[in-house]
Amino acid sequence: MATICNMGAEIGATTSMFPFNNRMVDYLNATNRQDIANYAKQFAYNLKADENAEYDQVIDINLSELEPHINGPFTPDLATPLSQFASEVKKNGWPEELKVGLISSCTNSSYEDMSRSASIAKEAAAHGLEAKSKFTITPGSEQVRATIERDRQIAAFEDIGGVVLANACGPCIGQWD
Repeated sequence: MATICNMGAEIGATTSMFPFNNRMVDYLNATNRQDIANYAKQFAYNLKADENAEYDQVIDINLSELEPHINGPFTPDLATPLSQFASEVKKNGWPEELKVGLISSCTNSSYEDMSRSASIAKEAAAHGLEAKSKFTITPGSEQVRATIERDRQIAAFEDIGGVVLANACGPCIGQWD
């Protein structure tokens, strides 16, 4: 079960809610916020969809069928499956050289996303690799930034040439220099 409500305010939503579950408790505990986790558990019965709720649209996503996407070029809302990207570049006359890559965004990152990316960066560094293109990392919040700094994930990105930015608008709208 998941509720996708990232950037809800940008499309006019007055509120967005993710149903509370044990993964949230695990995350809060891992980020030294046990008091908040314990408090939230007391209200878990309220932090879920209404029984028999009706929705305008329900979309079922089989997570085992998802494939990585590349967003861009020119706009963050242009997402192309990785398997189709080379043909789309040719078909649309897009630039063939990747000049800047972005990991995450100011509204869409989590500690888990960062740790997976940092793991890849560490593996690359262990093999003596560096990024061929400039790449930036945008933590989704100050909490995520502080946590990835604490766990030396920022260093993992920097070791292969990454630049960690503030958690604010920037690369998605073409601002990175």
